[in-house]
Amino acid sequence: MRQVEKTVQYLIGSGMNVGLENNPYLGFIYTSFQERAASIAHGNTAKQALEFGETNLAKICGTIASDEKRHEAAYAKIIQKLFDVDPDTTMLAFANMKRKNITMPGNLMVGVYTANDYVDLVEFFVKRWNVDKVLGGLSGEGKRAQDYICNLTPKLRKLLERSKTKAKDSPLLSFSWIFNKRV
Repeated sequence: MRQVEKTVQYLIGSGMNVGLENNPYLGFIYTSFQERAASIAHGNTAKQALEFGETNLAKICGTIASDEKRHEAAYAKIIQKLFDVDPDTTMLAFANMKRKNITMPGNLMVGVYTANDYVDLVEFFVKRWNVDKVLGGLSGEGKRAQDYICNLTPKLRKLLERSKTKAKDSPLLSFSWIFNKRV
């Protein structure tokens, strides 16, 4: 359990160092992503728990996933409103956040939150906030940020496919505290 706790603390700590620069726009965008990522991770954990017959754990994780989903909805509505009232600053903040290559806590936990989940998450918010349909109120820099955001998902999908190809050739590692499972 000590190794598990160390790993969890490392993952949490690496995800919290996101450089929000005391900017509420960045904070709300990050939190929208973080809450959805947490919902996905807990949902995936629930699925894995069920596969191993751990129904109590699956119920707990399912409940947490639902809570995280409600949190996400609140933060996503804030960002939607910010796009309505201040599209330029919001667009710039969104692009800034995505350029930082934020690592969500738990991204290294096998099957719990994957790179594919991350790409789906980016795509979800681009659609949710209608980023491609923001027409007015954007500066030249804001329009460039919009282009960057709207073209990000296809780029990430290409990178994901390349990384999957490279992963096939990579050696597997053993984790003694995951039933000596090779990953």
